[in-house]
Amino acid sequence: MKDLRDILKIRTNDIQPEKGKILISEPFLMDYFFKRAVVLLAEHNEDGTFGVIINKLVKSRFNEVVKDFPDFQGQIYLGGPVQNDSLFFIHTMGELIPESVEIIEGIYWGGDIETVREMIELKALNPDDIRFFAGYSGWAPEQLDEELKRNSWVVANINAEQLLNTKPGSLWTRSLHRLGGNYKSWTNFPDDPSHN
Repeated sequence: MKDLRDILKIRTNDIQPEKGKILISEPFLMDYFFKRAVVLLAEHNEDGTFGVIINKLVKSRFNEVVKDFPDFQGQIYLGGPVQNDSLFFIHTMGELIPESVEIIEGIYWGGDIETVREMIELKALNPDDIRFFAGYSGWAPEQLDEELKRNSWVVANINAEQLLNTKPGSLWTRSLHRLGGNYKSWTNFPDDPSHN
């Protein structure tokens, strides 16, 4: 009988990793952080790759995790295993937050945190405008390329509407359905392969 991992050895699509693309983990990746994860790439170059996991909500509210900020009703996401005691963010505010960088049309990475703090205090920023992440996901030069060759990830496109309007808990499944083909079948594999 064919091993389930053999079924996953499909030819990868031709989308290359770059800023603004997403990585979708294969269904048997059992790593605590990356199990059924969707990672938004903020940078990919010869120095390495980094981004944030965009579909793993932390159960605690924002101010329970981030103590030195004004009261904010937003949530916080688990961004990845690197520097998970640090805060990272994406937003839709563009140039209103200085030093931010557009990574997808309408979605910006980072910027001046003091401006963010002030906007929250003035109630000029609401939870739909910004997402905060504890930690980030990073790969050394060529490390991600090796993981892609092993089919640990598939690279896909995403737009602002898909990112902002898809519930985090269904983002992995919905992203694979958008890819279609054999990737759609990944969603049929059990969450825990030992229960198959």
